[in-house]
Amino acid sequence: MDSDGCDYDWDKEVEEFERSKAGVKGLVDSGIAKVPIFFVNDPLESNFQNGVKVQIPVIDLQGIHERSRRIEIVDEIRKASQTWGFFQMVNHGVPISVTDAILDSTRRFHEQPKEDKMELYSSDGRRNVRFYTINGRLKKPDAASWRDAFSCTFMDDVVDPLVIPLVCRNEITEYMKHMINLRDVLSELLSESIGLHRDFLQKMECMKSEYLSCLYYPACPEPHKTFGTVKHSDPTILTVLVQDGSGGLQIHHGDNWVDVPPIRGALIANIGDLLQLITNDKFKSVEHRVLARSTGTRVSAACFFYPSTDRMMKSYGPLKELMSEDNVPLYREVNYIEFVTHYQKKVRGGNSALSNFKLQQ
Repeated sequence: MDSDGCDYDWDKEVEEFERSKAGVKGLVDSGIAKVPIFFVNDPLESNFQNGVKVQIPVIDLQGIHERSRRIEIVDEIRKASQTWGFFQMVNHGVPISVTDAILDSTRRFHEQPKEDKMELYSSDGRRNVRFYTINGRLKKPDAASWRDAFSCTFMDDVVDPLVIPLVCRNEITEYMKHMINLRDVLSELLSESIGLHRDFLQKMECMKSEYLSCLYYPACPEPHKTFGTVKHSDPTILTVLVQDGSGGLQIHHGDNWVDVPPIRGALIANIGDLLQLITNDKFKSVEHRVLARSTGTRVSAACFFYPSTDRMMKSYGPLKELMSEDNVPLYREVNYIEFVTHYQKKVRGGNSALSNFKLQQ
């Protein structure tokens, strides 16, 4: 039964939505007044809409090649990764024209006529380039996110640019060049902040592939019932996000949901579950979500970094270089395919995938 006491066929409703290939924007364009039930979240989750105003770390990367300044930056990254799992970056080397362009092209892609996007619509994550709302199969009682996504997978840093739609091809290609350059910088800084040699993570090839997701959050007729993105943590090593000025992103810190205020041109770094595992809980992955909104639209672009093709089936575990009598491994070794497969089964329920790989102490 739905909230009005009427018969409701969950599977049929989801199937019809997917068959439309129009996404959430298609629902909005149709003039709906109520959110379909498969988008409706647990009322207890929806009680935490108001974000606490707390200063999230903002790290200035200016001067990373100067010894004294680099030591300061590494220390700031270490503290932020241990206590927040999130930090914003400024003076990161990606021109503001490039971050503006990826956001503008994200909006252009999603605001095309439905017919221009339908061929790309797919819930199959094996497709390198696709447009989707539901990633994989949605099962009760999980809720879908009130947003559409366009994604490109860059295995080992490579994707054929001709498979990217012309409406956003140049902007995505240029943005990813900068993401790969920034990835190399952050890989060094994270290695040093863990207490290891700067090329340690590079040699592990655990940040050698990228998944870019260009996200579009339309206005919602009942924003108190759903989320733009349901709460989750990321299964990757690191995520780098650029968001527009709309706001709505929140992280779970302490016992509160904390707003992540937009800073034009800034990039957000988000520690992933796999980095928490290999650092043996020294760095923390954190749950985050996006609120739905009653007016306007929000766009963002998230770049997820994960292992190279050659390392997909090789095991990752707590780094032996960090282990001691006082710091014993908390997790078993696991390859990335197993890790992300388990994550995909757990993420919509809001459960951490990490718990499945914990060792008995």
